[in-house]
Amino acid sequence: MKKLLKFISPFAPDDSGACSVLYELGGITVICDAGGCAGNVCGFDEPRWFTKKSALFSAGLRDMDAILGRDDRLVAKLAKAQQQLEREFTAVVGTPVPAVIATDYKALERMAEKRTGVPCVTVSTDGTKLYDKGEEEAYLRLFKKFAVEAFPQEKGTAAVIGATPLDTGFTCADRIAEVIKAEGYSEVKCIGLDSGLDEIRRITRFEKIFVIAPSGIRAGAYLKESFGCDVQFHSCPLPADVTDKLSKLSPSGRTLVIHQQFTANGVRELLGGDVTCASFFMMDRSAAEEGDFHIADEADLAEKAAGFDHVIGDVSLRRALPDFKGEWTDLPHFAVSGRMF
Repeated sequence: MKKLLKFISPFAPDDSGACSVLYELGGITVICDAGGCAGNVCGFDEPRWFTKKSALFSAGLRDMDAILGRDDRLVAKLAKAQQQLEREFTAVVGTPVPAVIATDYKALERMAEKRTGVPCVTVSTDGTKLYDKGEEEAYLRLFKKFAVEAFPQEKGTAAVIGATPLDTGFTCADRIAEVIKAEGYSEVKCIGLDSGLDEIRRITRFEKIFVIAPSGIRAGAYLKESFGCDVQFHSCPLPADVTDKLSKLSPSGRTLVIHQQFTANGVRELLGGDVTCASFFMMDRSAAEEGDFHIADEADLAEKAAGFDHVIGDVSLRRALPDFKGEWTDLPHFAVSGRMF
């Protein structure tokens, strides 16, 4: 019962994270479920669902299909969709259903490619982990599948990995591109946000690759090891209004910032002073400073936040700190509260 959430809403799960990465890449994405998980992704965890089109489907598994593991029926539906839509690739995202019946994703991938004639990417999420784990696997699977050729490097270009709405709150790449272009780059592309599959295929053309969320670290390491790409961590750009609001703060005492790690790091860079970063999600030691910590659950948050005078984080988290008497500044995190605030 330690992980029971009494005050905080459930965070976006790993299948939502995988779908967020795949959303704008021009493929057919099938959520391998009976319908409920797809509704959760589209209705709650994907802010682009109402503004940008994507070929995102539920597998619509029936009881006996799931129990008997009838992958052929899923592949037949996928082939029919591909025949009608003619997309560049297909993708299958896991949920608790295929996890329980031990679906063979590699076999499913081979069957789908043979039947549709286009590449297939499978992401073995199970709906029990957090969104960043799903993003991490989706990025890695995509680069391993499609980034197979080295292209000549183009000066003044930069790519960004980790730019999903769940991590950044942005539904378009404009603000992120603006911030990074100001550092001397003429072209900036955010992988999976206002960009397609071609940017993944030609990822080696970029002079610099910036990782702005922990979910992109493994993919960045793969690109560095496989192609010698220049991959660097970069604090996650903040919305202009948030930057303005935070820049006017002059917090006294100890400040705690709660968000995804690279956003929290960006707030610390902006504020200076005695600032500690924390997250419920993945944290990389090499991007952390002394004192930064991971939050395991609500009780852990209440215990660790007690010694701070100022907390900057999603306002929904405040409900888990009824005894906190310090100052609170809202910093929305879509993966935490979605459209609630």
